[in-house]
Amino acid sequence: MAGWNLEPAYAALADDFGSLEAVFALQGERLTRDPLSEVIRVERGGVNYYVKRYVGAGKGLRRYLGKPRVKSEWQNLKRFAKWGIPTADVVAWGLERTGLAYARGAMITRELPKTEDLSVLADRNDPCLKDPKWVSAVSRQLAEYTRTMHEHRFTHNDLKWRNLLVDDQQTLYLIDCPNGDFWRGFWLKYRITKDLACLDKVAKYHLSATQRLRFYMQYRQRTHLTTSDKQRIRHVVKFFEGRE
Repeated sequence: MAGWNLEPAYAALADDFGSLEAVFALQGERLTRDPLSEVIRVERGGVNYYVKRYVGAGKGLRRYLGKPRVKSEWQNLKRFAKWGIPTADVVAWGLERTGLAYARGAMITRELPKTEDLSVLADRNDPCLKDPKWVSAVSRQLAEYTRTMHEHRFTHNDLKWRNLLVDDQQTLYLIDCPNGDFWRGFWLKYRITKDLACLDKVAKYHLSATQRLRFYMQYRQRTHLTTSDKQRIRHVVKFFEGRE
C-alpha cells in the first residue's frame, strides 16, 4: 500500500514527481548515500529539487515499530512552516508499506537559492562571521526560531551549524530534522540543553563570549540572567566535554 502527495502548486511536475514509482525512477546527481537512504539533486525548469529516498527502516522490528524516518522528516519541515520558521518547501512526500512493514518512502524539497550552511562559512573562516551586524541579524533569527520550537515542547535534536542555511539577504533557514520530536519533563529540559549545546559547539570557536551570551539572552528574551539561566549555561558549555 502506497500513499503519495504532490503539492498542487507543482502539478506540472506530475510526470516526474507524481508517484512513488516515478520518484524512485528519477536519475540525478547523487549527493549522499548510505545503506538505507540516498539524496539526489534534479533540475526542472531551472529549479533544483532535492529528492531523498529511503529504501528501508532498518532490520527486524524497526520495520514495524515507530515512525519511519522519512515521515518524521516531512512532518517536521511542515511543522516549521506552520510555526513561522523558514525552511525548505516540501514539494512531494509519501511512503509505501508491504502489509504492516515499512517498505520505502521519499520526500522532495525545493532548493533554497543563494544559501550556504553555517558550517561551510565556519570551515572557511568567512569574513561575515567577523561582521558584528551580520552575526547579530542571524543570531536574532536563530534565537527566535529556537525559542519557538522549544515553546512547542519540540526539540530539533540535531541543531548543528550544517543544518542552518543563510542566504544573501541574511535570512536564516532550518533544515534536515528527521530526529526532531516532542518531549516533556526532564527529557524536554535535557533535549533543550542538547540543542543549545549543538549550536555552541561551533560558535565557541568563531564568535565572542559576548555574542554567544547575547544569543542566549535573545533566546530567553531576558535582559538579566536568572539562577536557572546560569545553571543551564554551565550545562550547555560542559555538554560535549570529553566528546569532541
